[in-house]
Amino acid sequence: MFQTLTPQAPDKILQLIGMFNADPRTEKVDLGVGVYKNAQGVTPVMRAVRAAEKRIWDNETTKTYTQMPGEPAFHAAMAELVLGKGYPAERLAALQTVGGTGAVRMAFEIARMANPGTTVWVCDPTWPNHLTILDFMKLPRKSYRYFDAQARAVDFAAMIADLQAVQKGDLVLLHGCCHNPTGANLTLDQWGTVADLLAAKGAVPMIDLAYQGFGDGLEQDAAGTRLLATRLPEVLIASSCSKNFGIYRERTGCLLVLGDAANRAVTQNTLGFLNRQTYSFAPDHGARVVTTILTDPELRRMWEDELEEVRSGMLGLRSQLAEELRRLTNSDRFDFLAHHRGMFSRLGATPEQVEKMRTDSGIYMVGDSRMNIAGLNTDSVPVLARAIVAAGV
Repeated sequence: MFQTLTPQAPDKILQLIGMFNADPRTEKVDLGVGVYKNAQGVTPVMRAVRAAEKRIWDNETTKTYTQMPGEPAFHAAMAELVLGKGYPAERLAALQTVGGTGAVRMAFEIARMANPGTTVWVCDPTWPNHLTILDFMKLPRKSYRYFDAQARAVDFAAMIADLQAVQKGDLVLLHGCCHNPTGANLTLDQWGTVADLLAAKGAVPMIDLAYQGFGDGLEQDAAGTRLLATRLPEVLIASSCSKNFGIYRERTGCLLVLGDAANRAVTQNTLGFLNRQTYSFAPDHGARVVTTILTDPELRRMWEDELEEVRSGMLGLRSQLAEELRRLTNSDRFDFLAHHRGMFSRLGATPEQVEKMRTDSGIYMVGDSRMNIAGLNTDSVPVLARAIVAAGV
């Protein structure tokens, strides 16, 4: 049987990790892996997470199963974080998932169950896993333009022009904030235009909210998502706890489904069914940590303060890099780096220039020139800036 298997395409990020690890140079810089790192190159355990884990350790009395769709307290805490206080609980069904990726997959699954003929519209560019998951599921997909590579900004006119072709019942995938891989986000006015278009077309938005708190702040980063949730009858939201809580390996995510209150019970039942058919119960530890933090005022305050340190640190690195490149090039063409948000920006380098930076300067980034800003520190920013100029970007 297994003789029929064929090798799968290698993961470019994993290949990059191997090359970086094998490079003996001390000044090498890893900008490929999409994981937050502090100035020491470490992904730290947040203070609030450590405190919550100790509390759980001291008080936990059992390791028995929880509930198939996850704990209601986790659902409620995540719904309030994403949708704000006073969210429409009567319209909401929720599912605890294996990471944000699990939430994305389950969103596609329930959309397919509800409408087997749905087409998924995906922005170009997007997180590569969106495309590979859809293709593996054999879900039809179409792309809409999103990013102007020359201006290094959202091409909103092109986006709206392409989305004019969506059909009733189609799923439109949107990045809630900190767009991966470009770092270029929609304005709130643009979110409003998207809401009007989707309402007129009868299409359903699916929002991938993987970086809430990494861009302009917890509330600001959720503003577009909340706008769609209040103006459209049906919304899917895939939320990740990996980044903003720093619990990558705990694989904690949540799928929120907003629909008609009359159908809520059936939707909730279907979400539980999907978990049962996939992995039964999602891991509990990360979700319990998140719930403990979000429902305890002291721990929440500690977490929000630390998350703000992370966010402001990345903004500082962005500004430092933009200023250093302005100094070296006597040009403002890299100022977009200071305006983008989140962990990623697409530099605008060719694959050949990316290769030159790796070969000559030990700078490791994905071939499309997506770079992880959190892979930098104040000492490596000048190293990267010199490499960018030397490569002729």
